[in-house]
Amino acid sequence: MVSLLRTLSTRSRIHACAVGAALAGVLACSGAEAGTPCADVLPQASAPAATMRDFVPDDLMRLRDIGLPEGGMASSHSPLSVSPDGRALAFVVNRAHPETNSYCRALAVLDLASGRVRIVDRGGELITLSYILRGMLEQPGFPDLVVPFWSPDGRWIAYRKKLDGVVQVWRAAADGSGANAVTALADDAETVGWTADGARVLVGIRPGIRETRTRIAEEGRSGYLYDDRFNPTTGAFPKITGEHPRVILSAAPDGSGVRTADAREAAQMGPDVTLGARSEFDARSAHGRAWTTREGFLGPLRVHVENARGERIACAAEACSGKIAGLTWLGDSLLIVRKQGRAHSDMAVWRWTPGKGDPVQLVAGEDVLQGCTAASGKLYCLRENAVTPRRIVAIDPATGASTTVFDPNPEFRNIRLGTSRRLFFTNNVGLDTWGDLVLPPGYKGGRLPLVVVQYHSDGFLRGGTGEDYPVHAFAARGFAVLSYEQTPFYATSKANPKDDNELMTINNKDWAERRSLLSGLETGVRKVIDMGIADPARIGITGLSDGASTVAFALINSDLFAAAAMSSCCIEPESVRTYGGPVWARAMQGQGYPKATKPDPEFWAPASIAQNAARIDTPILMQLADQEYLLSLQAWTALTELGKPVEMYIYPDERHIRWQPVHKQATWERSLDWFDFWLRGKRDDSPAKAAQYRRWEAMRQPPK
Repeated sequence: MVSLLRTLSTRSRIHACAVGAALAGVLACSGAEAGTPCADVLPQASAPAATMRDFVPDDLMRLRDIGLPEGGMASSHSPLSVSPDGRALAFVVNRAHPETNSYCRALAVLDLASGRVRIVDRGGELITLSYILRGMLEQPGFPDLVVPFWSPDGRWIAYRKKLDGVVQVWRAAADGSGANAVTALADDAETVGWTADGARVLVGIRPGIRETRTRIAEEGRSGYLYDDRFNPTTGAFPKITGEHPRVILSAAPDGSGVRTADAREAAQMGPDVTLGARSEFDARSAHGRAWTTREGFLGPLRVHVENARGERIACAAEACSGKIAGLTWLGDSLLIVRKQGRAHSDMAVWRWTPGKGDPVQLVAGEDVLQGCTAASGKLYCLRENAVTPRRIVAIDPATGASTTVFDPNPEFRNIRLGTSRRLFFTNNVGLDTWGDLVLPPGYKGGRLPLVVVQYHSDGFLRGGTGEDYPVHAFAARGFAVLSYEQTPFYATSKANPKDDNELMTINNKDWAERRSLLSGLETGVRKVIDMGIADPARIGITGLSDGASTVAFALINSDLFAAAAMSSCCIEPESVRTYGGPVWARAMQGQGYPKATKPDPEFWAPASIAQNAARIDTPILMQLADQEYLLSLQAWTALTELGKPVEMYIYPDERHIRWQPVHKQATWERSLDWFDFWLRGKRDDSPAKAAQYRRWEAMRQPPK
């Protein structure tokens, strides 16, 4: 698993949940009854004060989300949509409902003057990301960003809503008086907009995807030709391939008719909102335009400004380049959100008035700021940190002072979390990174078992990339947790690669990238050991995707780890040659991996679990998606043949990122049990888990 958004994935459907709310006081709503499955999609305003208690996994499950789940994931669009008069924000709230294995979703409007929040529409299924990778349509299970769009007169909000497996466009009255479907299409709505006069809603679709799917089904009547369309891990059928041009439709807002947009209308459709569609940012106002361009393949972003007269204004200040995470205009000032500091571990907001001096820093620190947008003379952002879930804040552009205007998860005020401390370290090739060390509530000293969670650590610490290993639940059970932010690509320390293939070729030579990542991780773990906190005999490691590849490499090349858990597995000779399909095999061969006709045990010696199974004694828990588990079979088979302690679970209808709440629950519970058993000698006395512990006890016995 080379990268979260470069890996194997596929289809799925999601269950719907009728979203309701019973709200009073500061929260207003349109009539849902208390006690309905999704009544708490927004917090209950009149809920009684609770006593302090420890964190449990269900607290993470029921987190109310606004925007993308990973705090550091930048997008060129904000999930906070500003009304035309600048007095309100519209956004989508998402909350898992494990009892029905579904999600509660609501379109909400926040009045900035009063702080009141009202639901203006509800319901729908989770919309997940789709994109083309190596010519194939991929759907990794990661949530897609849903951005509401206000009508020019501010009376209506159009947004995407998934029903019965298809993403449609809906329109909701901004005052909460009603909502209606604008489209009833056979194709997913990918983009939304309004004509300048607000008379029609614009919708972007890709009908070629449905047409290709129909052709594949027809082909199956006579058998599929095995060719470049196949990725065996995702199923015994061809994948949808090729580019599918977008078609812009024009719809009457009341849903009375949809037609192909004329040229004038199509020109008014805004840019693609889809995550990863572009790395550049674009902000426009009456005072001019600001945008970014990237300097080279992996180079820094550079801010460019053009005033209302079309004149370019240069900014040579450091704040105008680097890891730019957002741009927005506030009057005649440009607000720049930027990652900076050691290893780019801080986020900052800079204010620059073009032509009037250098940018001035307003805010800086470890808190993650996401989706920042200007309204009513202030900057509104989603703000979070390691121990504080995301909330909407207002930042004063004069002083940088931050005020919370809406906290979607007030329950966390009564949940006892451990302390978090950021540690910095440098790996063997001089690359800097960090880890957030989380200690149990009330920790007074002494050696603790340590669990490493990978591979990004920013914002509220959920469970690492993919959220499979709940940081605060481990801490509540008495573990120290090192939430590890992986080092930058090895290739960037040695060269300036011009494209992805060159980058990966440099990274893969003599497993340089894997060695670099393991070096950084080991340095961090040893730092926690040297602090007198981690017990060197009780270190666990976890990972998904690229993090899982680090786990596998660590099991072969390190003696630090006493237990491991993986959510994907494995880069092995057969997975590279066969199970990923012909296109992936050629891509890997182009990056230096051996061909099937030229086995190379020496090449695989540092990285293949199967080839090193005889000397791996670390207990390994594998919890895998059904559409990826084939990649694990070579490693699992070698380990089990030798009687090694390994257990594998396969989750049905899953993707690279787990999307089903019940599967998230099961993953968390089993992971906690696994590390409790192997690192703390603890077990859950539930009779339902008796067989689990009998298997694990048997693993302690030497193979016969």
